[in-house]
Amino acid sequence: MPQKTVSLVLGSGAARGHAHIGVINAVQEQGYKIVSISGCSIGAIIGGVFLCGKLPEYQKWAEQLDRLNVLKLLDMAVLMGGYIRGDRYFQFIEELIGDQVRIEDLSLPYTAVGVDILSQKEFWLQNGLLLPAMRASSAVPSIVNPVQVGQRVYVDGGVLNPLPIIPTISAGADYIIAVDLNGPARNTSPHPFVESVKEESEWWRGVKDFFGRVKSEADDESIEPETRYNTQSWGRIQTINMMFETMQESLTQYKVAGYPPDLLISIPKDACSFYEFWRSKELIDLGYQVTSEALAQLNDSERQLYSFPGGH
Repeated sequence: MPQKTVSLVLGSGAARGHAHIGVINAVQEQGYKIVSISGCSIGAIIGGVFLCGKLPEYQKWAEQLDRLNVLKLLDMAVLMGGYIRGDRYFQFIEELIGDQVRIEDLSLPYTAVGVDILSQKEFWLQNGLLLPAMRASSAVPSIVNPVQVGQRVYVDGGVLNPLPIIPTISAGADYIIAVDLNGPARNTSPHPFVESVKEESEWWRGVKDFFGRVKSEADDESIEPETRYNTQSWGRIQTINMMFETMQESLTQYKVAGYPPDLLISIPKDACSFYEFWRSKELIDLGYQVTSEALAQLNDSERQLYSFPGGH
């Protein structure tokens, strides 16, 4: 039988987006041929890196990240409309893929979704330089500075379309596989990832100390660790993040209902928090595992579809 083709839709979800790496690895390992990619935010970044042939290098770098590495990637911009410029992260991306790669020169059709905050409209970035398109698609409002490309000022595409399915339809693939990074939580309050959540508290204390802004009183180990559900412990970033996740989850349900993909890979929204990029290997493994299981079920259904009575 001819090799089955796949159009990938890689959704937004910050640190959970490294699950996309595991998804891509599983799809290729199972023998499917990727023929187009549409991505939003971190999905646009991972998709672009993949099409540049640099995903193995990116994966190796991501799996070595620890909290200190992630802290060093932050470049604060409180007086410039956001907390993080993202320059250091994208400097690494530029070193990896170069700054002159054009979308129209990629080996496969590629779409990055961004939102022009001035016109309040969604735009599909399907030509021009790849690096600015990645940045435009991943500028989370109030956290990462907006990105100007031409006459438009872009923020994260997840504001209007966290799972951009429609751009992939024209590729005519056998399957559209969409990866939702805002899937239903696996657990309820209290948050089960106690060690991880405690690291979050230490992480933000480290950020404050690193920039000399606040000497946190939370150094006392007797203080209970923060939890995802303890609103009294939330700061500005956490509040914005929870609002953004709520909005994206609702929009994703709407998009999937209107244009259902052939296969929906769902990564639980409590798999990790917005900025836990030091858990990349865990997320890559999760994406690989979930996708492998989903594709096995898809293969089983195909075998049943093409089987004849009596096994002939």
